[in-house]
Amino acid sequence: MGKETMNLKEILIGIPDLKAKGNLDIDITSVESDYREVKEGSIFVAIKGYEYDGHDFIEKAVENGAKVIIFEEGYDYKRFKIKDKEITLIMAPNTRKVLARCECNFYGNPSKKFKLIGITGTKGKTTTSFMIKSILEKAGKKVGLIGTIATYIGDKIIEESSITTPDSMKLQKIFAQMAEEKVDVVVMEVSSQSLKLDRVEGTDFDIGVFTNFSQDHISPKEHPDLKDYFEKKLKLFEMCKYGIINADDLYTAKIPDLIKNYPIETYGIDNYCNLSAKDVTVTNTYVDFKVKIKDRNERVKTSIPGRFSVYNSLAAICVTRMLGATPENIKEALENIKVPGRSEMVENKKDIPVMIDYAHSPESLESILKTLCSYTKGRVICVFGCGGDRDSSKRAIMGEIAGRCADYTIITSDNPRTEDPEKIINQIEEGIKKTKANYECIVNRKDAIKKAIKMASNNDIVLLAGKGHEKYQEINKVKNPFDERKIVKELAKEVVEEAKKRKK
Repeated sequence: MGKETMNLKEILIGIPDLKAKGNLDIDITSVESDYREVKEGSIFVAIKGYEYDGHDFIEKAVENGAKVIIFEEGYDYKRFKIKDKEITLIMAPNTRKVLARCECNFYGNPSKKFKLIGITGTKGKTTTSFMIKSILEKAGKKVGLIGTIATYIGDKIIEESSITTPDSMKLQKIFAQMAEEKVDVVVMEVSSQSLKLDRVEGTDFDIGVFTNFSQDHISPKEHPDLKDYFEKKLKLFEMCKYGIINADDLYTAKIPDLIKNYPIETYGIDNYCNLSAKDVTVTNTYVDFKVKIKDRNERVKTSIPGRFSVYNSLAAICVTRMLGATPENIKEALENIKVPGRSEMVENKKDIPVMIDYAHSPESLESILKTLCSYTKGRVICVFGCGGDRDSSKRAIMGEIAGRCADYTIITSDNPRTEDPEKIINQIEEGIKKTKANYECIVNRKDAIKKAIKMASNNDIVLLAGKGHEKYQEINKVKNPFDERKIVKELAKEVVEEAKKRKK
């Protein structure tokens, strides 16, 4: 991984528009943006964040041993009470970008040492990344994965994830570890927030995938509007050598006209594209379709039901055939694919169908509910809520969608974070009231799940939407243990035992 120390001049290589005061010929032990992580010989990069301004902690960073301070234009360095005259001061137009590029240099630009695939889009990033990983492993490649669920090298989990894309410091350190372990390809989910906050600045992407685009992440702490959300995602293609897009999506289909003279491959079902799925069959346990791979029509089967699975599969096929995967690698991997919290079925003592899915936007909820309705003989029972401190405008929309698409809905908590869960539920309820839906509100998510399991029969299906792979519920900045797989098994066992007692 990176050297134990590196000369400051090496760390600043290729970073434009810097103005320095002081010695540049010094050895650096680390690059930090949190003053609490600073040690003797560190660079401290002051970042203005949503809640805190790193410039307010420069004095503390110096006390902790920082030898170099990088601050943003617009701040007068004379206001910083630095007594040590040996401290090097560097002014930059954008300290977030400088931080990311310093980290790239400090760790030896590890993203240049393997093929790097970046996947962005509102939905499908996680499933597509797992599909690509699985196919490439069938092709004999060593694959790393960085995303919403966890960071992997092969089958080994390096760490569970708390956000889709790590900050630039952690990201480059992970890349360095992957390079050291001789990974051939890294597949990475790239969030709009990471592009907006320059977390991936300086990273060397080979292929970029844009799966689809719809309303999500519109809030004071995320994106002000859809235009900003789309433009930030589009930044990924400025950093890639090759782009892959969904030709059937209204927004992504515009990309070839927006970025001229850029190599782009398209995939889809309905519109003209480079890789097209034909003769699509959707069942309750899989989808299959015909697609042309290497001048031959192949029948591909994917073990995740739903039309969206065809799109995710096509994106994965586009990427992996460019990297040498055979039709056999592709077919074998997709038929056996399993993705945590994505259309994941949970076995239980009551022996009823229970599906956990990460659907947490209007489009993803509507998509999964319509898919379930198309093959479920009995009722579709939907348990869902909306996250707090996130886009509140989608809450009533999702309530209306559940009311239209599900046979019975239980509105409950998701991750309320710092918001009042009852207030969130009331906003969802405004939407469901527009329909003639059968529904109820149960604030406690565990109680809501139990009610759904209790009322479901073998012909019904219970959908637990919103939390997917997450193993916690965030309430007032505390992440409480909440693994829905375990909870479903426990509650189903309880319900069965309670039913037996009533019969006695």
